[in-house]
Amino acid sequence: MATIALQDLGKTYAGGAPAVSGVSLDIADGEFVVLVGPSGCGKSTLLRMIAGLETITTGQVRIGSRVVNDLEPAERDIAMVFQNYALYPHMTVRQNLAYGLKNRRMAGAEIDRRVAEAAAILEIAPYLDRKPRQLSGGQRQRVAMGRAIVREPAAFLFDEPLSNLDAKLRVTMRGEIRQLQRRLGTTSVYVTHDQVEAMTLADRLVVLNKGRVEQIGAPLEVYRQPATVFVAGFIGAPAMNLLNAAREGGAVVLGGQALAVAAPPGAGPVVLGLRAEDLHPASPGTPGALDLAVTHVEELGAQRLVHGHVAGQPLVAAVTADLALADRLALGLNPRAAHLFDATSGRRLA
Repeated sequence: MATIALQDLGKTYAGGAPAVSGVSLDIADGEFVVLVGPSGCGKSTLLRMIAGLETITTGQVRIGSRVVNDLEPAERDIAMVFQNYALYPHMTVRQNLAYGLKNRRMAGAEIDRRVAEAAAILEIAPYLDRKPRQLSGGQRQRVAMGRAIVREPAAFLFDEPLSNLDAKLRVTMRGEIRQLQRRLGTTSVYVTHDQVEAMTLADRLVVLNKGRVEQIGAPLEVYRQPATVFVAGFIGAPAMNLLNAAREGGAVVLGGQALAVAAPPGAGPVVLGLRAEDLHPASPGTPGALDLAVTHVEELGAQRLVHGHVAGQPLVAAVTADLALADRLALGLNPRAAHLFDATSGRRLA
């Protein structure tokens, strides 16, 4: 196991804008860090720079005590799990697990021990003599993880390993990956665009946007205290409601109505962030209540997501399934759960 340190890391392709710019991050020994962001934000490029699969334009990558910028992937003591499994179709599961160890000229007895141990951990021992085509998607993913485990690396790198699985299996597999990482205690860096996957797996999240870090923190910290409008809109399902408002006399004004939300001193436009679960039905005419013009409803079983507009802007509220609905719905809000962002910079105000 090892620490991973990124210092002012950057990647620029010839003739293009920076794909990764100025990323600095210290990953503790045994920590599970998830790089999350939309497609094209630079998260996979960043992971591949750690792995040695992309050259580094600026900055430094350190794994343990070594600067690895100029080392080949095989020399970095890492193991990578890919989206497409990367299994040899003509080999059995046993041969796939053992292949990398044989290339390192490891003794046969040690190879057998590591393969048997990984197979037991991942519950794939019954499939050791099968070929990949005889396995389900989840079983193939376990084999891919097994190839990483047998190497006993300093760090695991995961590049969207669950994106080819169906929704139900993704839920199962992400739980298995988290339990496996805790059991092995191996430093892990995981890339995903799925913010639910990121929230459930990570010790810490690194939220990326256009090649830059927007926020680093524990999942609940990022969820409850987003540093920017981008993070607020990306982390959470459904996404946080982001409403154009103004601050006047220490209050937030939306659609000409003063809300029970305190604002820092000053005046001018702000972005008001409200999570769907922090809104609740109120009596019509309640001071400070939002008047939602309902457009449609999503039924989720015990909960409903009510979509509509407030002061001409889209908003979603989470309510109980038994709430009677009409064309309009008065919504109260929890002032302590409101978020304010600067309308120009997008940075958090309160």
